[in-house]
Amino acid sequence: MAVPTFVDRVRLHVVAGRGGNGVASVHREKFKPLGGPDGGNGGPGGSIILRVDPDVTTLIDYHHQARRVAPHGGHGAGAHRNGGHGEDLVLPVPEGTVVTDEDGEVLADLVGPGTEMTIAEGGRGGLGNAALASAKRKAPGFALLGEPGEELVIHLELKVVADIGLVGFPSAGKSSLIAALSRARPKIADYPFTTLVPNLGVVKAGDTTFTVADVPGLIEGASEGRGLGHDFLRHVERCAALVHVVDLATLEPGRNPAEDLDVIERELERYGGLADRPRLVALNKIDVPDGRDMADIVRAEVAERGWPVFDVSAASHEGLRQLSFAMAEVVAARRAAEPREESTRIVIRPRSTSAAVEFTVKETGEGWRVRGEKPERWIRQTDFSNDEAVGFLADRLERLGVEKKLVELGANEGDPVLIGHPDNAVVFDFRPGIDAGAQMLGRRGEDQRFTESRVARQRRRAIDALMADRAEGEERADVARRYDEEHGLAHLDFDDDEPADGDDGDDWA
Repeated sequence: MAVPTFVDRVRLHVVAGRGGNGVASVHREKFKPLGGPDGGNGGPGGSIILRVDPDVTTLIDYHHQARRVAPHGGHGAGAHRNGGHGEDLVLPVPEGTVVTDEDGEVLADLVGPGTEMTIAEGGRGGLGNAALASAKRKAPGFALLGEPGEELVIHLELKVVADIGLVGFPSAGKSSLIAALSRARPKIADYPFTTLVPNLGVVKAGDTTFTVADVPGLIEGASEGRGLGHDFLRHVERCAALVHVVDLATLEPGRNPAEDLDVIERELERYGGLADRPRLVALNKIDVPDGRDMADIVRAEVAERGWPVFDVSAASHEGLRQLSFAMAEVVAARRAAEPREESTRIVIRPRSTSAAVEFTVKETGEGWRVRGEKPERWIRQTDFSNDEAVGFLADRLERLGVEKKLVELGANEGDPVLIGHPDNAVVFDFRPGIDAGAQMLGRRGEDQRFTESRVARQRRRAIDALMADRAEGEERADVARRYDEEHGLAHLDFDDDEPADGDDGDDWA
């Protein structure tokens, strides 16, 4: 199987780097075993960037390696050490590369050296417990996980950026013309379909410098897949003008130069989008026997179309100066007619969140499905093996209004609630009215929502209220004993020396 040397269409699978996880850590040193949270944040994952490189002329690298993955971000560490950033993966592409998604929607048209596009963003790093600490949650026992990077499949299609496109039958002398007009050295031989890839040359005529490209393999039916033209017709879409290279020395029976011109025009018309391009006609090979006589016969018929006609010879260079200056005149006129692009002032404004819908709730056959950027991101950040982290997630969802919305739509206790994409959703049992308590936890790793009864706290408050009306000489222990007997709590073992609510005691039962 032949290995291609020129590839102008590829399908590429790109995966950005995952963000590093935050870490839950507590500062410890001699005589100070609990010095506060000092867990660092995870680093963001590397992004994947497409960048135009003038030295790259083909997409063959992505033909051989069609999957590219960016480095992941580093995990956080104790002592407030943040994880390292994942290095961005820069993919060089030729100028004129069009980027589309799987549905065919154009994402970018990369023209101009250095032009770049971030095609896949790296995932955010997770916050460490030092960043999650607050006045109510002074020592978080959890950290957030890093988010996965973006993953998608894109299509890259190369459309050569040239000012002049040479079109014509195989062996008409297009490659020879480029070699004679410029310093390009394409492959030249005396058999059809010698050129298998578009050739590009730089031509200078007077004060105008422009590029010339040929389109190989055009024959009748090229727009429908015959020959090689169906693969390369798109390379003339960006050209300012087209030059028909007419072969005056063809040896094929049944062909004549005027009919060749008609055939190529029909293929261009079927391909579409090229009717507005100026045309020039180069009657090539006037140096061969009978070539000049054939040019005299064809010239009048071609001139009827209103296109400028030039007698040229790529071998003897006759007529090339006139042709190059005519091409330069067309290119200069095209450039003058194009609106000058002024540098735009970039103004960054924050997105308005007042009218934006942060989440949606929809009843499905599986339960209540919650979709939204924030809820789904929070799900990805949560370590479900840590009860305190789950409590923190519940706090965030409650503050966002998810619980209120579910109640308004008629959700009942115990109904399944699915958050995230249908292919990878997290399922909860709906429990309305339960205070989420990541910021009210007493001990690390414990969540008060898992404790249905808080008898000790209720008992202490009731005893505090009864103390105001206690009998003379009655102590707190006597009031507590009387309360326990009246409420059937005498069989339970309570610490009657526990502090009142205003003290720094443990409120857990």
